Amino acid sequence: MAIVVTGAAGFIGSCLVGYLNSKGYRDLILVDDFSHKKKYPNLQNKHFIAKIDRGIFLHDLHRYPIEFIFHLGARTDTTEFDNSIFEQLNYSYSKLLWTHATENNIPFLYASSAATYGDGENGFDDTSAIRKLTPLNPYGHSKHKFDLWVEKQKKHPPFWVGLKFFNVFGPNEYHKGRMASVVMHAYHQIRENGQLNLFASHHPNYKNGEQMRDFIYIKDLLSIMWFWFENPDQSGIYNAGSGNARSFNDLAFAIFTSLNIEPQINYVPTPIDIRDKYQYYTQATMNKISSAGYKNSFYTLEEAVDEYINDYLIDTKIF
Repeated sequence: MAIVVTGAAGFIGSCLVGYLNSKGYRDLILVDDFSHKKKYPNLQNKHFIAKIDRGIFLHDLHRYPIEFIFHLGARTDTTEFDNSIFEQLNYSYSKLLWTHATENNIPFLYASSAATYGDGENGFDDTSAIRKLTPLNPYGHSKHKFDLWVEKQKKHPPFWVGLKFFNVFGPNEYHKGRMASVVMHAYHQIRENGQLNLFASHHPNYKNGEQMRDFIYIKDLLSIMWFWFENPDQSGIYNAGSGNARSFNDLAFAIFTSLNIEPQINYVPTPIDIRDKYQYYTQATMNKISSAGYKNSFYTLEEAVDEYINDYLIDTKIF
C-alpha cells in the first residue's frame, strides 16, 4: 500500500515527502507537474516508488493500492485572476480525488487555506459556519468552494480532514518567486542591501509594518499533518496555524537579529493589483485541533526564523 502526495515537488509537498521518509515511509507516489526544473532540487535524496504527472494520475488512479492521500497540489498564486485555472486545478481536481478516496475507502487530507477567511470580518474560527466567509481573491474562492462542497457530501472517505494553512514558511520554497514567504524575500534583501522594504499600511487601523499574520513554520505544519495521519478519527475542517499573530515588523526584527545586522526598514506602497485584496490580520484559533488531541508546542517566530536562516537559507539547503 502506498501513500499519495500531490503537489509533491512543491514547497510543502516536498517537505512532507522528506518528513515521511524520516518516519520510515518510502512507498510514496508523488504527483505533480514535474516539468518545472526549479523544483528539481526539492526531491533530491528523497525516497519514493513513483513520480506521476498530475494529469496522467487521474486516469491511472485505479491502478494503485493506496493507504492515504495527502492532497497538497494546487495553484497557489494569490495574484492570479484567471478563475478557469483555479476551477480546474483547485476545485475539479480535488473533487475527483475526494470521490476516488470515498469509493475506495482511503483516508484523505487536503490543503485548504486561511485565504478563505477573507478580511477576517467573520473571525478565524474553524468551528464557525464556513458559508459565512467571503474570500478576497480567486485563489481563496477556489479553496472555499471546495470546503463548501465537502461539507455538503453525504458520502465521504473513512476519514477526511481539510487544513486551512496560514502563512507557512521554511525550506524548499526557493522556486516560488514572488509567492515565496516574506522571510525568504527579506533575507535576500537584507543580505544584498543591508535594509528591508515592507508594505506600507493603507488601512487607518494599522501603522506601517504592524499588519499582522499567523506565521507557521513548515516543521510545525508537518507535525500537524503527521498527527492526522496517525489519528484518523475526527474528520472535519481545521485551522493549521500557530495560533499567534505577529507583525511584519516583528518578523523583520527577527531576521535582522538572526543576521546580526542593525534594523533598517523602508515602507513602500502595496502593489495596486493586490491592495484591495490584502489581509491586514490573520490569527488561527487552534482550540478545535487541541480538543482533538494535538498537544505539540509551536516554534516561536524568532526560533523558526533563526533556524530557517542558519540551517537552510544561508546554504540553500533542502529539507
